[in-house]
Amino acid sequence: MNTKTRNLILNGLALAALVVFLYQAPGNLDRYKLRIINLIAINAILGLSLNLIYGMTGMFSLGHAGFMAIGAYVSALLILTAEQKTSMWILQPILPWLLNLHAPFVVSLIAAGLAAAFFGWLIALPVLRLGGDYLGIATLGFAEIIRILIVNLTPLTNGSLGLKGIPAHTDLWMSYGCLVAMLIFMTRLMSGNFGNVLRAVRDDEIAARTMGIDTFRTRVLAFTIGCFGGGVGGALMGNLITAIDPKMFMITQTYSLLMIVVVGGLGSITGSVIGAILVTTMLEWLRFVEEPITIGSLHISGIPGMRMVVFSMLLIAVIIFRREGIMGPREFSWSWFFPARKAEPEMKGGND
Repeated sequence: MNTKTRNLILNGLALAALVVFLYQAPGNLDRYKLRIINLIAINAILGLSLNLIYGMTGMFSLGHAGFMAIGAYVSALLILTAEQKTSMWILQPILPWLLNLHAPFVVSLIAAGLAAAFFGWLIALPVLRLGGDYLGIATLGFAEIIRILIVNLTPLTNGSLGLKGIPAHTDLWMSYGCLVAMLIFMTRLMSGNFGNVLRAVRDDEIAARTMGIDTFRTRVLAFTIGCFGGGVGGALMGNLITAIDPKMFMITQTYSLLMIVVVGGLGSITGSVIGAILVTTMLEWLRFVEEPITIGSLHISGIPGMRMVVFSMLLIAVIIFRREGIMGPREFSWSWFFPARKAEPEMKGGND
């Protein structure tokens, strides 16, 4: 059996195992655990989209929370009913053309991704001529502009009150279906010629330009694709939590995604998935440090926000002792479990 056939079979078995798990999980796990598993998939999608921008193309962006907000609001506006919209917009009436606007959830996901990609392309044209820290500051400013617009465009977004009662369409099948689609797309993208172009632009933009690569167009395209993933991830999260407001999409949201990318490994698709698993589960598991603790006669009061302090210390330790992240630039391969056999030495012919 050749390597390609073996990998195809093993990939099929892994996908079948995932399907069995998704089928069995709702009947065996409580709602809290199911939400964490859903968040892992959504954070993996968001981590992959940010890694495409930062790790694979070398553009330091801090605006992903803004694209998540665009995706979340576009999807919510498309799936809320006219009755919900009428009762929710109490400060100012909703725009008339939005009242009866309705679409299926899958269509709203695509629309959320396209809307985020459009704004990503719009901001990329002037901003991507900058580089390094300047690009990060510009994208950070864009994310804050989006949040402020959401607060003030009350007829469109319901302002600071946010949107409540969003239908809970995000389940395990939807979140992991989107994740599998994202993984397939990213794998095909990075294993092809365009992936080599992205790495060339990341490693040495001047050399890539000398070789005839249109580096600006390449960066704009990568940035736009990454924003599409951010919009889809934001829409999935909004439909999982069933409520969104401007405070959800502050800069801290982008920092959480950066943790996923850095911990997993810059430029690694596998690393983004591993980082999403570790960061999501650790942030939930560390909640116990915020609760009161009694050890014998010693009583320690709970300290709100302490889990972020502990998690930040763990993140600093990862950066100090393994700067490239868990995977570094490497990817998972089935060949790890099937080491290549050494060629047997040739037999000398004849006897002396």
